[in-house]
Amino acid sequence: MIKRTKASINKCILHKVGNKFNSTKNAFSEQEIDFDEVSYDLMLPYLLRPFGSVVESYRFNHHSNISLNEINSYASQLFADSSNFIEVSKHIVTHLFEQSTSAQIKTGDVLICYFNDIQYEDMFVDAVGIFKIENRNEFFQTYLEGKSYDIITQKGIPTKKVDKGCLILNTADTEGNIVLSVDHNSYDTQYWIKQFLNIKYPDDYNQHTKNYIELCKDFSTDVLKPSYGGQEQSSFLAKTIDFFKENEVINVENFKDDVFEDDKFKTLFDDYKKDFETEKAVLIRNQFDVSEIVLKKQKQKLKTEIKLDTNIQIKLDVDAPDASAEYLERGYDDVKKMHYYKVFFNEEG
Repeated sequence: MIKRTKASINKCILHKVGNKFNSTKNAFSEQEIDFDEVSYDLMLPYLLRPFGSVVESYRFNHHSNISLNEINSYASQLFADSSNFIEVSKHIVTHLFEQSTSAQIKTGDVLICYFNDIQYEDMFVDAVGIFKIENRNEFFQTYLEGKSYDIITQKGIPTKKVDKGCLILNTADTEGNIVLSVDHNSYDTQYWIKQFLNIKYPDDYNQHTKNYIELCKDFSTDVLKPSYGGQEQSSFLAKTIDFFKENEVINVENFKDDVFEDDKFKTLFDDYKKDFETEKAVLIRNQFDVSEIVLKKQKQKLKTEIKLDTNIQIKLDVDAPDASAEYLERGYDDVKKMHYYKVFFNEEG
Protein backbone atom coordinates (compact mmCIF):
# COMPACT_ATOMS: atom_id res chain seq x y z
CA MET A 1 0.00 0.00 0.00
CA ILE A 2 1.45 3.32 -1.06
CA LYS A 3 0.56 7.01 -0.96
CA ARG A 4 1.18 9.33 -3.89
CA THR A 5 0.77 12.70 -2.14
CA LYS A 6 4.33 13.81 -2.91
CA ALA A 7 5.07 11.37 -5.74
CA SER A 8 6.29 12.59 -9.11
CA ILE A 9 7.24 11.10 -12.48
CA ASN A 10 10.94 11.68 -13.06
CA LYS A 11 11.18 9.76 -16.35
CA CYS A 12 8.66 8.00 -18.55
CA ILE A 13 8.82 6.29 -21.94
CA LEU A 14 6.32 4.43 -24.10
CA HIS A 15 7.13 1.34 -26.15
CA LYS A 16 4.95 -1.25 -27.89
CA VAL A 17 5.33 -4.96 -27.19
CA GLY A 18 4.52 -7.64 -29.76
CA ASN A 19 3.82 -11.35 -29.47
CA LYS A 20 6.20 -14.10 -30.58
CA PHE A 21 3.29 -16.45 -31.23
CA ASN A 22 1.68 -14.31 -33.95
CA SER A 23 4.93 -12.76 -35.21
CA THR A 24 4.10 -9.16 -34.20
CA LYS A 25 7.22 -7.18 -33.32
CA ASN A 26 8.23 -4.65 -30.69
CA ALA A 27 8.36 -0.94 -31.52
CA PHE A 28 10.68 1.21 -29.43
CA SER A 29 10.70 4.93 -28.66
CA GLU A 30 13.98 6.79 -28.69
CA GLN A 31 12.95 9.66 -26.43
CA GLU A 32 11.21 10.03 -23.09
CA ILE A 33 7.68 11.43 -22.97
CA ASP A 34 7.53 15.20 -22.55
CA PHE A 35 4.23 15.68 -20.72
CA ASP A 36 2.20 18.84 -20.90
CA GLU A 37 0.58 19.88 -17.63
CA VAL A 38 -2.83 18.38 -18.39
CA SER A 39 -1.43 15.00 -19.50
CA TYR A 40 0.90 14.81 -16.51
CA ASP A 41 -1.90 15.55 -14.06
CA LEU A 42 -3.92 12.70 -15.58
CA MET A 43 -1.03 10.25 -15.96
CA LEU A 44 0.37 10.31 -12.41
CA PRO A 45 -2.85 9.20 -10.63
CA TYR A 46 -3.73 6.87 -13.52
CA LEU A 47 -0.52 4.90 -12.96
CA LEU A 48 -0.31 4.99 -9.16
CA ARG A 49 -3.94 4.90 -8.03
CA PRO A 50 -4.28 1.08 -8.29
CA PHE A 51 -1.45 0.57 -5.79
CA GLY A 52 -3.11 2.69 -3.09
CA SER A 53 -5.27 -0.26 -2.07
CA VAL A 54 -2.73 -3.07 -2.63
CA VAL A 55 -2.08 -4.82 0.67
CA GLU A 56 0.13 -7.76 -0.26
CA SER A 57 3.62 -7.26 -1.59
CA TYR A 58 5.98 -9.58 -3.46
CA ARG A 59 9.70 -10.29 -3.62
CA PHE A 60 11.80 -11.27 -6.63
CA ASN A 61 12.44 -14.95 -7.16
CA HIS A 62 15.00 -17.03 -9.06
CA HIS A 63 15.84 -20.73 -8.94
CA SER A 64 19.58 -20.17 -8.42
CA ASN A 65 20.45 -16.55 -7.60
CA ILE A 66 18.12 -13.61 -7.05
CA SER A 67 20.55 -11.25 -8.79
CA LEU A 68 19.88 -13.19 -12.02
CA ASN A 69 16.21 -12.25 -12.01
CA GLU A 70 15.94 -10.03 -15.10
CA ILE A 71 13.54 -7.37 -13.79
CA ASN A 72 15.35 -7.23 -10.46
CA SER A 73 18.60 -6.65 -12.35
CA TYR A 74 17.15 -3.91 -14.58
CA ALA A 75 15.54 -2.11 -11.64
CA SER A 76 18.81 -2.26 -9.68
CA GLN A 77 20.62 -0.70 -12.64
CA LEU A 78 18.17 2.19 -12.72
CA PHE A 79 18.32 2.76 -8.98
CA ALA A 80 22.11 2.91 -9.23
CA ASP A 81 22.14 5.20 -12.29
CA SER A 82 19.02 6.32 -14.16
CA SER A 83 20.97 8.06 -16.93
CA ASN A 84 20.68 4.90 -19.10
CA PHE A 85 16.90 4.82 -18.58
CA ILE A 86 15.94 4.52 -22.26
CA GLU A 87 18.20 1.54 -23.00
CA VAL A 88 17.20 -0.31 -19.86
CA SER A 89 13.52 0.30 -20.65
CA LYS A 90 14.03 -1.39 -24.02
CA HIS A 91 15.56 -4.41 -22.30
CA ILE A 92 12.51 -4.63 -20.03
CA VAL A 93 10.13 -4.67 -23.01
CA THR A 94 12.31 -7.23 -24.81
CA HIS A 95 12.11 -9.47 -21.74
CA LEU A 96 8.33 -9.03 -21.69
CA PHE A 97 8.23 -9.98 -25.39
CA GLU A 98 10.23 -13.16 -24.70
CA GLN A 99 7.50 -14.32 -22.31
CA SER A 100 4.74 -13.77 -24.91
CA THR A 101 4.59 -17.33 -26.14
CA SER A 102 0.86 -17.97 -26.63
CA ALA A 103 -1.94 -16.46 -28.69
CA GLN A 104 -3.80 -15.62 -25.48
CA ILE A 105 -1.23 -13.00 -24.49
CA LYS A 106 -2.11 -9.62 -25.92
CA THR A 107 0.12 -7.07 -27.57
CA GLY A 108 -0.06 -3.53 -26.23
CA ASP A 109 1.54 -0.33 -25.04
CA VAL A 110 4.17 -0.52 -22.32
CA LEU A 111 4.95 2.46 -20.12
CA ILE A 112 8.21 2.38 -18.14
CA CYS A 113 8.48 5.07 -15.45
CA TYR A 114 10.92 6.23 -12.83
CA PHE A 115 9.13 7.76 -9.84
CA ASN A 116 10.38 9.90 -6.99
CA ASP A 117 8.98 10.24 -3.46
CA ILE A 118 6.43 7.46 -3.35
CA GLN A 119 5.42 6.96 0.28
CA TYR A 120 5.63 3.38 1.50
CA GLU A 121 4.85 3.02 5.20
CA ASP A 122 6.78 5.94 6.75
CA MET A 123 9.41 6.24 3.99
CA PHE A 124 9.61 8.23 0.76
CA VAL A 125 11.34 6.14 -1.90
CA ASP A 126 12.08 6.03 -5.62
CA ALA A 127 10.39 3.34 -7.69
CA VAL A 128 10.48 1.78 -11.13
CA GLY A 129 7.07 1.24 -12.66
CA ILE A 130 6.18 -1.09 -15.53
CA PHE A 131 2.68 -0.83 -16.99
CA LYS A 132 1.12 -2.80 -19.82
CA ILE A 133 -1.98 -1.38 -21.53
CA GLU A 134 -3.77 -4.10 -23.47
CA ASN A 135 -7.23 -2.69 -24.10
CA ARG A 136 -8.25 0.43 -25.98
CA ASN A 137 -11.70 1.96 -25.77
CA GLU A 138 -13.61 3.69 -28.52
CA PHE A 139 -14.59 7.32 -27.96
CA PHE A 140 -16.18 10.11 -30.00
CA GLN A 141 -14.10 13.05 -31.13
CA THR A 142 -15.91 16.19 -32.33
CA TYR A 143 -14.35 18.57 -34.83
CA LEU A 144 -15.30 21.65 -36.80
CA GLU A 145 -15.41 21.39 -40.60
CA GLY A 146 -16.42 24.58 -42.34
CA LYS A 147 -19.33 25.95 -40.37
CA SER A 148 -20.58 22.63 -39.01
CA TYR A 149 -19.43 20.18 -36.34
CA ASP A 150 -18.91 16.53 -37.11
CA ILE A 151 -18.03 13.40 -35.17
CA ILE A 152 -15.44 10.67 -35.75
CA THR A 153 -14.77 7.56 -33.71
CA GLN A 154 -11.26 6.97 -32.36
CA LYS A 155 -9.63 4.47 -30.06
CA GLY A 156 -7.62 5.49 -27.03
CA ILE A 157 -6.30 4.41 -23.66
CA PRO A 158 -8.96 4.48 -20.90
CA THR A 159 -7.90 6.62 -17.94
CA LYS A 160 -9.66 4.62 -15.22
CA LYS A 161 -7.21 1.76 -14.63
CA VAL A 162 -4.15 0.09 -16.11
CA ASP A 163 -4.50 -3.50 -17.31
CA LYS A 164 -1.26 -4.71 -15.74
CA GLY A 165 1.29 -2.89 -13.64
CA CYS A 166 4.05 -3.30 -11.09
CA LEU A 167 6.05 -1.01 -8.83
CA ILE A 168 9.55 -1.98 -7.75
CA LEU A 169 10.38 0.12 -4.71
CA ASN A 170 13.91 1.17 -3.86
CA THR A 171 13.60 -0.27 -0.39
CA ALA A 172 14.08 -3.84 0.78
CA ASP A 173 13.80 -6.23 3.69
CA THR A 174 15.73 -9.44 4.31
CA GLU A 175 14.03 -11.07 1.29
CA GLY A 176 14.75 -8.31 -1.20
CA ASN A 177 13.12 -5.28 -2.81
CA ILE A 178 9.45 -4.62 -2.18
CA VAL A 179 7.40 -5.30 -5.33
CA LEU A 180 3.72 -4.42 -5.80
CA SER A 181 1.66 -5.78 -8.68
CA VAL A 182 -1.83 -5.32 -10.11
CA ASP A 183 -3.53 -7.25 -12.89
CA HIS A 184 -7.04 -6.40 -14.05
CA ASN A 185 -6.93 -8.90 -16.93
CA SER A 186 -6.22 -11.98 -14.87
CA TYR A 187 -6.74 -14.56 -17.63
CA ASP A 188 -2.95 -14.70 -18.05
CA THR A 189 -1.77 -14.02 -14.49
CA GLN A 190 0.99 -16.63 -14.61
CA TYR A 191 2.53 -14.90 -17.61
CA TRP A 192 2.78 -11.57 -15.72
CA ILE A 193 3.61 -12.82 -12.21
CA LYS A 194 5.62 -15.96 -12.87
CA GLN A 195 7.22 -15.62 -16.29
CA PHE A 196 7.78 -11.88 -16.66
CA LEU A 197 8.30 -10.57 -13.14
CA ASN A 198 9.16 -13.93 -11.49
CA ILE A 199 7.97 -12.79 -8.07
CA LYS A 200 6.63 -14.60 -5.04
CA TYR A 201 4.94 -13.73 -1.79
CA PRO A 202 7.30 -13.04 1.12
CA ASP A 203 7.40 -15.15 4.25
CA ASP A 204 5.67 -12.55 6.44
CA TYR A 205 2.61 -12.12 8.61
CA ASN A 206 0.53 -10.68 5.76
CA GLN A 207 0.97 -13.85 3.75
CA HIS A 208 0.50 -16.12 6.76
CA THR A 209 -2.82 -14.43 7.54
CA LYS A 210 -3.98 -14.71 3.92
CA ASN A 211 -2.94 -18.35 3.60
CA TYR A 212 -4.74 -19.40 6.76
CA ILE A 213 -8.01 -17.62 5.98
CA GLU A 214 -7.95 -19.05 2.45
CA LEU A 215 -7.38 -22.49 3.99
CA CYS A 216 -10.42 -22.01 6.24
CA LYS A 217 -12.56 -20.70 3.37
CA ASP A 218 -11.68 -23.64 1.11
CA PHE A 219 -12.18 -26.14 3.97
CA SER A 220 -15.65 -24.73 4.60
CA THR A 221 -16.54 -24.99 0.90
CA ASP A 222 -15.01 -28.39 0.12
CA VAL A 223 -15.66 -30.27 3.38
CA LEU A 224 -18.19 -28.63 5.68
CA LYS A 225 -20.83 -27.44 3.21
CA PRO A 226 -21.20 -30.69 1.18
CA SER A 227 -21.30 -32.94 4.25
CA TYR A 228 -22.79 -30.79 7.01
CA GLY A 229 -24.69 -27.99 5.27
CA GLY A 230 -24.50 -24.24 4.81
CA GLN A 231 -25.29 -23.49 8.45
CA GLU A 232 -22.21 -25.38 9.66
CA GLN A 233 -20.10 -23.72 6.97
CA SER A 234 -21.24 -20.20 7.87
CA SER A 235 -20.86 -20.83 11.58
CA PHE A 236 -17.28 -22.02 11.09
CA LEU A 237 -16.34 -18.97 9.01
CA ALA A 238 -17.87 -16.62 11.58
CA LYS A 239 -15.95 -18.33 14.39
CA THR A 240 -12.77 -18.12 12.31
CA ILE A 241 -13.10 -14.35 11.82
CA ASP A 242 -14.00 -13.89 15.49
CA PHE A 243 -10.88 -15.81 16.56
CA PHE A 244 -8.67 -13.66 14.33
CA LYS A 245 -10.26 -10.48 15.66
CA GLU A 246 -9.76 -11.55 19.28
CA ASN A 247 -6.14 -12.73 18.95
CA GLU A 248 -3.08 -10.79 17.85
CA VAL A 249 -1.14 -14.04 17.49
CA ILE A 250 -2.69 -17.15 15.92
CA ASN A 251 -1.75 -20.51 17.34
CA VAL A 252 -3.14 -23.32 15.19
CA GLU A 253 -3.85 -25.69 18.08
CA ASN A 254 -5.65 -22.98 20.04
CA PHE A 255 -7.63 -22.13 16.92
CA LYS A 256 -8.88 -25.68 16.49
CA ASP A 257 -9.80 -25.96 20.17
CA ASP A 258 -11.79 -22.75 19.93
CA VAL A 259 -13.74 -23.23 16.70
CA PHE A 260 -14.34 -27.02 16.72
CA GLU A 261 -16.48 -28.61 19.42
CA ASP A 262 -16.12 -32.11 17.98
CA ASP A 263 -12.69 -33.73 17.54
CA LYS A 264 -13.77 -35.29 14.23
CA PHE A 265 -13.72 -31.79 12.70
CA LYS A 266 -10.16 -31.27 13.94
CA THR A 267 -9.08 -34.44 12.15
CA LEU A 268 -10.85 -33.40 8.96
CA PHE A 269 -9.21 -29.97 9.18
CA ASP A 270 -5.71 -31.39 9.73
CA ASP A 271 -6.07 -33.73 6.75
CA TYR A 272 -7.37 -30.94 4.53
CA LYS A 273 -4.57 -28.62 5.67
CA LYS A 274 -1.93 -31.11 4.46
CA ASP A 275 -3.58 -31.37 1.03
CA PHE A 276 -3.98 -27.58 0.86
CA GLU A 277 -0.27 -27.00 1.55
CA THR A 278 0.71 -29.50 -1.14
CA GLU A 279 -1.72 -28.23 -3.76
CA LYS A 280 -1.03 -24.52 -3.16
CA ALA A 281 2.71 -24.99 -2.52
CA VAL A 282 2.51 -23.01 0.73
CA LEU A 283 3.53 -23.66 4.31
CA ILE A 284 0.94 -22.95 6.98
CA ARG A 285 2.79 -21.76 10.10
CA ASN A 286 1.80 -23.22 13.47
CA GLN A 287 1.95 -19.72 14.95
CA PHE A 288 1.99 -16.26 13.36
CA ASP A 289 1.00 -12.64 13.93
CA VAL A 290 -2.31 -11.40 12.53
CA SER A 291 -2.32 -8.76 9.80
CA GLU A 292 -5.40 -6.64 10.45
CA ILE A 293 -5.30 -5.13 6.94
CA VAL A 294 -5.26 -8.55 5.28
CA LEU A 295 -7.92 -9.83 7.69
CA LYS A 296 -10.24 -6.98 6.71
CA LYS A 297 -9.68 -7.61 3.01
CA GLN A 298 -10.11 -11.38 3.23
CA LYS A 299 -13.24 -11.07 5.35
CA GLN A 300 -14.95 -9.25 2.49
CA LYS A 301 -14.39 -12.29 0.25
CA LEU A 302 -16.10 -14.77 2.56
CA LYS A 303 -19.51 -16.01 1.47
CA THR A 304 -21.86 -16.72 4.38
CA GLU A 305 -25.07 -17.30 2.46
CA ILE A 306 -27.21 -20.41 2.54
CA LYS A 307 -28.71 -20.81 -0.94
CA LEU A 308 -31.73 -23.08 -1.14
CA ASP A 309 -33.23 -24.77 -4.19
CA THR A 310 -36.55 -23.01 -3.47
CA ASN A 311 -35.07 -19.65 -4.57
CA ILE A 312 -34.57 -18.48 -0.98
CA GLN A 313 -31.28 -17.28 0.44
CA ILE A 314 -30.36 -16.85 4.10
CA LYS A 315 -27.49 -14.44 4.65
CA LEU A 316 -25.56 -14.79 7.91
CA ASP A 317 -23.37 -12.11 9.46
CA VAL A 318 -19.74 -13.26 9.48
CA ASP A 319 -19.13 -10.95 12.46
CA ALA A 320 -21.74 -12.76 14.60
CA PRO A 321 -20.36 -16.26 15.27
CA ASP A 322 -23.10 -17.31 17.72
CA ALA A 323 -26.10 -16.10 15.70
CA SER A 324 -26.37 -19.22 13.55
CA ALA A 325 -26.46 -21.61 16.51
CA GLU A 326 -28.83 -19.46 18.59
CA TYR A 327 -31.34 -18.20 16.05
CA LEU A 328 -31.27 -20.68 13.15
CA GLU A 329 -32.68 -24.18 13.43
CA ARG A 330 -32.50 -26.86 10.73
CA GLY A 331 -34.96 -29.72 10.50
CA TYR A 332 -36.90 -32.10 8.26
CA ASP A 333 -40.66 -32.02 7.54
CA ASP A 334 -42.04 -35.58 7.16
CA VAL A 335 -45.25 -34.36 5.50
CA LYS A 336 -43.61 -32.22 2.79
CA LYS A 337 -40.57 -34.50 2.62
CA MET A 338 -38.35 -31.43 2.65
CA HIS A 339 -35.66 -29.89 4.81
CA TYR A 340 -36.40 -26.55 6.48
CA TYR A 341 -34.78 -23.72 8.40
CA LYS A 342 -36.54 -22.00 11.29
CA VAL A 343 -35.34 -18.42 11.97
CA PHE A 344 -35.96 -16.70 15.31
CA PHE A 345 -36.09 -12.88 15.57
CA ASN A 346 -37.72 -10.00 17.44
CA GLU A 347 -38.23 -7.42 14.72
CA GLU A 348 -37.75 -7.17 10.99
CA GLY A 349 -35.05 -4.73 9.92
